[in-house]
Amino acid sequence: MPEGIKFFTGNAHKELAKEISTYLNIPVSDATVTEFSDGEISVHINENVRGSDVFVLQPTCMPVNKNLMEILLMVDALKRASARRITAVIPYYGYARQDRKVQPRVPISAKLVADLITAAGTSRILTMDLHAAQIQGFFNIPVDNLYAAPVLFEYVRKKYNTNNLIIVSPDAGGVERARAFAKKLECSIAIIDKRREAANVSQIMNVIGDVKDKDTIILDDMVDTGGTTIQAATALVEKGAKSVVAACTHAVLSGNAVDKVNDSILQELIVTNTIPMNSKTEKCKKLTVLSIAPLIGEAIKRIHEETSISSLFV
Repeated sequence: MPEGIKFFTGNAHKELAKEISTYLNIPVSDATVTEFSDGEISVHINENVRGSDVFVLQPTCMPVNKNLMEILLMVDALKRASARRITAVIPYYGYARQDRKVQPRVPISAKLVADLITAAGTSRILTMDLHAAQIQGFFNIPVDNLYAAPVLFEYVRKKYNTNNLIIVSPDAGGVERARAFAKKLECSIAIIDKRREAANVSQIMNVIGDVKDKDTIILDDMVDTGGTTIQAATALVEKGAKSVVAACTHAVLSGNAVDKVNDSILQELIVTNTIPMNSKTEKCKKLTVLSIAPLIGEAIKRIHEETSISSLFV
């Protein structure tokens, strides 16, 4: 058990917190996070944290604003309780897709959230597979952006025949991720070229690369509504792909995404538990959920011991 460490969690993902605490061999520290009748969040830290190295786990997933306020208030409470260092462990960073101005008079929400988390008193951020790596630059404190690729890689390597495998990037922005993954598996890549001919007209998807008679894996950082992933899968099959599997880090699966996946030609959807699945695992028979608890637990251990965590970024 690491000494001088405290590990707290909000209400967003208690299952993951339990797994991480088991890995670290430390209990989840005692805090009460409740709501008043008018919806205001109440936080009370129930143990002494003075001089402690504190880690707070809270993905800012649905309900995003509630979970964000929880971690802000927890960090503030810990700061006022004289914690020595506070690391916000945010496996899924909400608002990450709003990382630039795509049109006039809109906010850069990812930057605002970074400012809020920093202003609350956070000393360090530990997160996973940021939607855009440059979001790390929105913070003026250290940010460790882990990748779920090692977890996904081990599963794919054991289950699928890599000799007939093609890793597919669903867009141009994900080519670097797909190339790195394919390099480790010693296989080729393909790219989906998405084009929208006009507003409110469905996208045309062209496949760059030979996928005929190949087993394909669409690799992405998240699956939200599932529309793009399923369209990409259809395009691959039309080009002669033998099978299509999707693998991503964050399973947002909003709206009727689970029904879409069930009705799609996807053979399997591989995700990690950065976001709580609730009943989605039972509803979606194609869903395989891999745990990132050992990866985050090891990062927490190394941050606390002030040792290198660069090997975890591979």
